[in-house]
Amino acid sequence: MKDLVSIITPCYNSAEFIEETIQSVLSQTYENWEWLISDDQSKDNTIEIIKKYNDPRIKLHILEQNGGAGNARNKSLERAQGRYISFLDSDDLWYPEYIEEMTDFMHKNNAELAYCNYSRCDEHTMKPILKDFEADKIVTFSNLLKTCRLAPVSTIYDSKRVGKFYFPVKSKREDHVMWLNLLKEIPKGYPLKKTLAKYRMRENSISRKKQNIIKDQYLVYKDFMKFSTLKSLYYTANWALNGFMKYSKIFN
Repeated sequence: MKDLVSIITPCYNSAEFIEETIQSVLSQTYENWEWLISDDQSKDNTIEIIKKYNDPRIKLHILEQNGGAGNARNKSLERAQGRYISFLDSDDLWYPEYIEEMTDFMHKNNAELAYCNYSRCDEHTMKPILKDFEADKIVTFSNLLKTCRLAPVSTIYDSKRVGKFYFPVKSKREDHVMWLNLLKEIPKGYPLKKTLAKYRMRENSISRKKQNIIKDQYLVYKDFMKFSTLKSLYYTANWALNGFMKYSKIFN
């Protein structure tokens, strides 16, 4: 039997998009998965939409209080039973073969972590508005310091081999901190050079407003990696430059 894959999803006021996300999971060619959704006290009808789907693999947990995406992911991670840990935000999508191809790729390459290309799409039409983000190089702790190539929607790791990695709840750059902590423990992550996911580029997304999160990125290095001030400034400058290049068409 194929290994169980745990899908980790934080959810908050996602009624507009959650059904598309649900359909993308239900359409997976790989069927041995569990989907751990932690709702962060949604005020719309997100919960009612999720409950319409009577699939025992979908496991909804309603949090007692709002604690942010990192905390919601952690609550799902605590309950995860799968060998493979995957992430899917409540407004993003996977192609039907995402889990199948990613896990096959990891088996063939003896990989502890793998990531793939993903489309960067308009939030309403889901048509690409930028060139696909390419999984074009092996990732290591060293090169991940300068730019975060790993996105939750397109990355899977093997918890049987590396354990579970949790998100810092006091950082607005929790994804980057988690990936860095993981890459401290393994030598590399491998790229699958195929587009298998769609990232919805929300107009109000914090991650899109690069100019507003320079301080938060600096704290990734200063507070969480425990680098010196000079070293933290160096990596923050590299991250800012790479981020501008990644999204340059948006800012122009």
